Amino acid sequence: MDYEIGHRTLVFERHCEAPVKRVFAAFADPVIRAKWSAPSDGAAFIYDAADFREGGEDRFRCGSKENPQYTGRTTYISIIPDTLVVSNEVVEAGGRKLMSSLITTELKANGDVTTIKMTVQVTSLFGDRMIVGTDIGNNAALDNLVEHLARPAG
Repeated sequence: MDYEIGHRTLVFERHCEAPVKRVFAAFADPVIRAKWSAPSDGAAFIYDAADFREGGEDRFRCGSKENPQYTGRTTYISIIPDTLVVSNEVVEAGGRKLMSSLITTELKANGDVTTIKMTVQVTSLFGDRMIVGTDIGNNAALDNLVEHLARPAG
């Protein structure tokens, strides 16, 4: 089996015009998370199972809406409500592992504005291809989250 190892640490930061409890809820609730996780209108992000707790696991499919060919698992390592989520993620396609990552999401409140800092340490088995996809996907998803949270709660 051919593979090309790639490693990178990606850091994303966003400022949300929303209180930290609402931002944390957008990560914790899979129904809300599904609304902002797809990076574009042509992409799908579907949760087949969601268990947001330490030791819990989400199972998902993603890719184009016509063919969400990627499958993944997110396992939650540490969760501190309104403050921190640490997880690892494995993504596969056709039974072949494509990448694994360690994701640290930090939330910092400043009144009704929340700073999100996400650090993603990626190991790709397909060189830069999965790293570029991780970068594009996380940037777009976090932009979607900020837009989602800019709408009134309710």
